[in-house]
Amino acid sequence: MTRRAMLALSFGALAVMAGAKRMTAAESFEVSKTDAEWRKILTKAQYWVLREEGTERAFSSPLDKEQRAGTYHCAGCDLPLYSSKAKYDSGTGWPSFWEPLPDAVGTKPDWGILGKRTEVHCRRCGGHLGHVFNDGAKPTGKRYCMNGLAMVFKPA
Repeated sequence: MTRRAMLALSFGALAVMAGAKRMTAAESFEVSKTDAEWRKILTKAQYWVLREEGTERAFSSPLDKEQRAGTYHCAGCDLPLYSSKAKYDSGTGWPSFWEPLPDAVGTKPDWGILGKRTEVHCRRCGGHLGHVFNDGAKPTGKRYCMNGLAMVFKPA
């Protein structure tokens, strides 16, 4: 196992043990639902990730190994987020991309047990997707490290 994979497993475990944070930002989004409405359309695990900012276990998502051409959409509102053309294997155990589709995501500072990170969310419904880091692939050098539970893959 690589050092990056080992760190990913460790950080993922810490994030899970720390518990999920509820979304508290006073932002408004195009798609807005009550907690009860979100719970009706999302699985329990999807709700935890998208609405409570949870983190799935590293290497647990089938989307991490997805290699077909297509588009990754928000599991909450179906907004296209990432092209398979921008996907790469970061070795962390989460689906990773070097850039999102235009006007697909928003970001905000995220202070947690790991210090300051940049949280990535769906710009249309505010669903938590993951985090972006500056240690990624060319051409952007970014690693959009996403929760597979937050997305649905649609083949081309």
